[in-house]
Amino acid sequence: MVPEHTPGFSFDNCKRNAFLASKGYSGPTARKTGTTIVGAIFADGVVLGADTRATDDTIVAEKNCQKIHYMAKNIYCCGAGTAADTQVTTDLIASQLELLKLNTGKIPRVITANRLLRQMLFRYQGHVSAALVLGGVDDTGAHLFNIYPHGSSDTVPFCTMGSGSLAAMSVFESNWKPNMTEEECKKLVRDAIAAGVFNDLGSGSNIDLCVIKKNGVEYLRPYEIANVKGKKDGDYRFKRGTTALLSTQRIPIVVESEQVIHTGTEMETD
Repeated sequence: MVPEHTPGFSFDNCKRNAFLASKGYSGPTARKTGTTIVGAIFADGVVLGADTRATDDTIVAEKNCQKIHYMAKNIYCCGAGTAADTQVTTDLIASQLELLKLNTGKIPRVITANRLLRQMLFRYQGHVSAALVLGGVDDTGAHLFNIYPHGSSDTVPFCTMGSGSLAAMSVFESNWKPNMTEEECKKLVRDAIAAGVFNDLGSGSNIDLCVIKKNGVEYLRPYEIANVKGKKDGDYRFKRGTTALLSTQRIPIVVESEQVIHTGTEMETD
């Protein structure tokens, strides 16, 4: 017989966790990750932006990571957090949106993708480390959502997420305005990502943009290489004879070897 589950939250393990903590066992902690992802609405659509640095604690694991994920032909999603979680989460919901389109014959709406993502993340109570910026254009207009790992969501005209979000948000709050042109919005998103790249150690490398409009999508990867490797100004190779030789000493190398002669079952060494 399958036990009946009551609705709501379960606190059965609270006493167990408190007992383990009293014995000196510390609970799992969140892992530090680094990313800057942003989104902004302009007059004709949405512009999403992301950096391309993937980190493993203090190690730069990947310099050209793709953080803007395809959801549908009119919907894209930026992911921050654990790279595997964001990739699998967006792939899973993208497949559901494709099945929905095949069943209904209609282009999926952005709010539908938002609902599916929120339901999945809420089911795992934040253990799926995926902070998302969802943007797209459908028959109801342009939409932008930021979705938190626990499943909550906001609909906003511009948003930032990731470890570089505070630096990026300062750029948006200073310069964003309603009904911006496409070029103005692209420059603003670029400046927001650059602020995260240059003020957050977890963000870096290139700047990717995705412009979503009703008549199509333009994926700019890379839109700009933020951290260009510098060139050496001088030549540090010295010509032979630059440093004078004070003395020379030659030490001959003597190689000692043994010759082994095999004669039947006997073995002799010279």
